Amino acid sequence: MSQVLPERRRMLEGALAPMIIGCALFMQTLDSTVISNALPTMARSLHEDPVTLNLAITAYLLSAAVFLPISGWAADRFGAKNIFRIAIITFATSSLFCGLSQNLPELVAARMFQGMAGAMMAPVGRLVLLKSVPKSELVRAMSYLTMPAMLGPVLGPPVGGFIVTYFSWRWIFFINIPVAVLGVILVSIFIENVREDSPMRLDWRGFVLTGFGLAGIVYGFENLGRNAMPFSTILGLLIGGCVCLVIYAWHARRTPHAILDLSVFRLPSFMTSTIGGTPMRMAMGATPFLLALLLQMGFGLSPLEAGLITFTSAAGALLMKATARPIIAWLGFKNVLVGNTVITGVTFMSYGLFRATTPHAWIIGTLLIGGFFRSLQFTALNALAYADVDQPRMSRASSLASMGQQLSQSLGIGLAAILLSMLRHGHAAHALQASDITPAFFIIGAISFLGLAFFLPLPHDVGAEVSGRRAREPTSQMELATLTPVED
Repeated sequence: MSQVLPERRRMLEGALAPMIIGCALFMQTLDSTVISNALPTMARSLHEDPVTLNLAITAYLLSAAVFLPISGWAADRFGAKNIFRIAIITFATSSLFCGLSQNLPELVAARMFQGMAGAMMAPVGRLVLLKSVPKSELVRAMSYLTMPAMLGPVLGPPVGGFIVTYFSWRWIFFINIPVAVLGVILVSIFIENVREDSPMRLDWRGFVLTGFGLAGIVYGFENLGRNAMPFSTILGLLIGGCVCLVIYAWHARRTPHAILDLSVFRLPSFMTSTIGGTPMRMAMGATPFLLALLLQMGFGLSPLEAGLITFTSAAGALLMKATARPIIAWLGFKNVLVGNTVITGVTFMSYGLFRATTPHAWIIGTLLIGGFFRSLQFTALNALAYADVDQPRMSRASSLASMGQQLSQSLGIGLAAILLSMLRHGHAAHALQASDITPAFFIIGAISFLGLAFFLPLPHDVGAEVSGRRAREPTSQMELATLTPVED
């Protein structure tokens, strides 16, 4: 009994920090999804067109893209705990001003400050975890971290629908304030202030190049398929963003203190997680957007009804929390990523089989299964990314991984908009129909299989220190001979 209590206490302490950081990320992801449901109501209140009010979302993404690369340097220079706490306070303060906004310029300005805070919150929070948790406990910590963060996009639609239906839209921002107050208190008490003893000086040229590069790509993809600006302008943004990032890659090879350390891409585990995980993250970014349209515009459900149905995938994410670590320890990263890519790709495609007559219980069950395996994939990808990264490069690796996730999300949303624009081109109806949306699920499901090109070549023992999977013992004389050193 005396040995059981310390073990339970150790597990509780090991879960506390990831859950605290995850709850801050939950506040961020919840806010970003709640606003989508509230845009029509906000537009009427502010006397703006809903398409124009989309600037409130774009402003957030642009600001986040610009400030993401600087997050790692700020954490090393001023301490990760300090930056994380400031980011939470700034996010809550800007949320207050969002709720008090009386016109579009005020709202856009407040959302830009929110984006800046969000850019610091996610990578710095993850950095605190990476520098505080042994690699052998990283999978467990990531499962606790990703669970609250993944609940945000799921809870966003029902929470947004409920608030807009029964309260003022301004409360979608005000609810962040008590969460932030609690978060600051818990962070101050329980989170360690990790920092580098000799932080590098800020790479201003790299900051400008990555800022313009990311802003151009994110803004370009955000406007694809929306007809909000000429295609030539969108193309110019995308090309200009890519050129800036190419110039940065040239700059980084010649700058020891580059703001983003591209050398981590030489690590197969990091490269596989960041680049190989992009197709899956694109599909994850597109799915909530497409599901909301299918259930509301295709099947005629109210925002609250649709949100309550999609909420069920949160239960799958909760189940994953307890099972991710033993599954990865038993199968290893390679087997999990390969098998899970197939499963998640098939579940994405199965959403295309939904019809207005499909029983809600069947839809809920499918979303439950999809939520579990997507959450498992997300946990495995995040843990694998840092399996071989040493501590001096952890800050910039966290910023780089966050940048990749931001781009993947924008690519996914842009891809969904392009697909819908192409699929509805064949009929004259202005409103989206279910037949316009369902084929998109088959396409994004097929795209998610592209990750297999990165996962299949992985060695079976990749990330063994993190996964906890023991290497298989050689069973044949030939295998034993290959492992025996030969004397000269």
